[in-house]
Amino acid sequence: MDPQQGPKKRGRKPKPKEDKKDEPQQPKMKDSKRTQHHVDDKYTQWKSLVPVLYDWLANHNLVWPSLSCRWGPQLEQSTFKNRQRLYLSEQTDGSVPNTLVIANCEVVKPRVAAADHISQFNEEARSPFVKKYKTIIHPGEVNRIRELPQNTKIVATHTDSPDVLIWDVEAQPNRHAVLGANNSRPDLILTGHQDNAEFALAMCPTEPYVLSGGKDKSVVLWSIQDHIASSTTDPSKSAGSGGSIIKQNPEGNDKTSDGPTVGPRGIYYGHEDTVEDVAFCPTSAQEFCSVGDDSCLILWDARVGSSPVVKVEKAHNADLHCVDWNPHEDNLILTGSADNSVRMFDRRNLTSNGIGSPIHKFEGHKAAVLCVQWSPDKSSVFGSSAEDGLLNIWDYEKVGKKVEQGARSPSAPAGLFFQHAGHRDKVVDFHWNSSDPWTIVSVSDDCDTTGGGGTLQIWRMSDLIYRPEDEVIAELEKFKSHVVSCSAKP
Repeated sequence: MDPQQGPKKRGRKPKPKEDKKDEPQQPKMKDSKRTQHHVDDKYTQWKSLVPVLYDWLANHNLVWPSLSCRWGPQLEQSTFKNRQRLYLSEQTDGSVPNTLVIANCEVVKPRVAAADHISQFNEEARSPFVKKYKTIIHPGEVNRIRELPQNTKIVATHTDSPDVLIWDVEAQPNRHAVLGANNSRPDLILTGHQDNAEFALAMCPTEPYVLSGGKDKSVVLWSIQDHIASSTTDPSKSAGSGGSIIKQNPEGNDKTSDGPTVGPRGIYYGHEDTVEDVAFCPTSAQEFCSVGDDSCLILWDARVGSSPVVKVEKAHNADLHCVDWNPHEDNLILTGSADNSVRMFDRRNLTSNGIGSPIHKFEGHKAAVLCVQWSPDKSSVFGSSAEDGLLNIWDYEKVGKKVEQGARSPSAPAGLFFQHAGHRDKVVDFHWNSSDPWTIVSVSDDCDTTGGGGTLQIWRMSDLIYRPEDEVIAELEKFKSHVVSCSAKP
């Protein structure tokens, strides 16, 4: 990154100057200050409630901003905590190289952490639960990281280039990130974009397929099936012990300096502006969707050609930044936008009179939504993070239902049942943990507020918040009777 430039705005690429000439500048500055004031107020209030709201919270101050964080494989289980890989990026100012970081994370088990321990954290401290394990010197900034579901030791990364880079993180050598150090060599390079592909990236749940979108307005699909050894399907085999599980020089087209390349399986055109995010259907490697700065949501099917199956015009009233497909119910798709909202679509009934017709609009953010993701633990629950510094947790089953007395304020948006306000700047990425239920890792780019790096937080809300009401009441009654019986003893 050019030291003279600030960090890139996730999902909000600067428009050409001619697009900006008529825009009033002053109101934008006021909006920015108002948003930051809102974040500060929320953070102060949140910090006082941490011992009540959370079962566990780890705060890890980052030296550099990070634009992506992802859980890797679980490594070890023990009585009070589990050890798991964590992937994140370091977006530097050019004084040292940009890196892809592989960390080991100690994930404390439910109902183990004491409330006083949870509340005693320092915003500037580096958590003892997160330890750097390996550094890969990345050729350019890491904008997006995605792990391969069939083997989470294989990750794909996006940078400011047309290529997608594939890494076997266990086989890659550990590097020391010093100025002038050579870049690490990707295990595979996926080619096919004609312009930079920076954020839109997905791995297929059912096959080793990779999907990408970029500034060339295209969606590109690759299969890396033929380039991965059979150990991919057997996570018990350690890639680190026997070299890379990615086959080198698979087709004799090895570029010695960069790494072997793989061409696309298909290129799909239908967007009229930058493609900002992509997602696979959870039950089909041939079906996928994409969203972009043209305000469109497009569904594709590789079996029927390279044109859209359904194109949803005006899915939102602004650029779309993110999309996710429900892993439990494959008719439901989430989208997040610069119009500050999250929308839920049913693919059986996407449009009305040619315009996007969502099942519901979730309107609880005060700034552009940057990331949406369905929970792996409950089919109706999802998270959304935004430039307002908040990570909201929603349950669409709660929409339209009578709210229990005192459960939430009357002004709270429908479906919103938890708000993580631990970040003091835009929450650029988060990831639910599929190995530890209801556990989330989230990262914010704090440069605008602190002039520093970012904040990584790993957290799990109290189970009293998401468990069924009758269960919680029964537990409280049991606790109350225990207190009464203890106090009655002489």
